Amino acid sequence: MTSSEFFKIIEYITQNCRDLKNKYISEDLKIDYVCIFSKSQKEFDELLKFASSIGELAEQTKTGPVFKLNNSPDTIIGKPKMLKIRIPDKTRLERGDVDFNTDYENFKKKYLDNKRFTLIKRDNFEMLELRDNSFDVLVYFSSIPLSEQLGVN
Repeated sequence: MTSSEFFKIIEYITQNCRDLKNKYISEDLKIDYVCIFSKSQKEFDELLKFASSIGELAEQTKTGPVFKLNNSPDTIIGKPKMLKIRIPDKTRLERGDVDFNTDYENFKKKYLDNKRFTLIKRDNFEMLELRDNSFDVLVYFSSIPLSEQLGVN
């Protein structure tokens, strides 16, 4: 995988996440985190190798490693602080996802009743998931951004 191919994947995910967000949300929000869903073990290995060259491992999760980006790429929705490479998963047909920073409590009050949003509760935080089957990406809005959870500025 070349750097051009790698960054085209990030560009694709961020552009489609922006379009999905803009379809349902009027706020101008900035990206915190981007996740690439690998489609095969071979692609996962290639993505992991490249991600390791542009970031430092910040967390190892059961679904894949999360990297703190050393020199974050410019995207149409800002500079992500974090990058996750998700292990291949046949239940995740999407190409990836993005987390946006929000004023979470007010955002939640405004959008929770929208059928496109699902509230997901975790042990230490919660998030809203935005899904539309006409997009092959997902968008999340976390009560505590991942960069904050991992102490990344």
